[in-house]
Amino acid sequence: MRRRPRKKRSGLFAALAAAEVAATIVARSRGYKLGWRTVVRCHAGHLFTTIWLPGVSLKSLRLGWWRIQRCPVGSHWTIVHPVKEADLPESERREAHERRDIRLP
Repeated sequence: MRRRPRKKRSGLFAALAAAEVAATIVARSRGYKLGWRTVVRCHAGHLFTTIWLPGVSLKSLRLGWWRIQRCPVGSHWTIVHPVKEADLPESERREAHERRDIRLP
């Protein structure tokens, strides 16, 4: 079994980290608030808040921009994605912040 030289592995890690930073900058510039209380929508349309840290999956399986995660509103496993809070009516925004998933994995 051939092993990659340490230099190539560190270059790959640096490229992946740079891609995550770039994706975060683009997402934030488009109005997505990523972090500890990110509003997300599940495939069934339910809104809730979750932890959404770019490059990190604490309670979910990452699929690029989407994640497979348990929806606390409908009590089902589903695909979720962040939504722009500015695009939501005040009632939906308030509703999403009242519905939180578990804080720890």
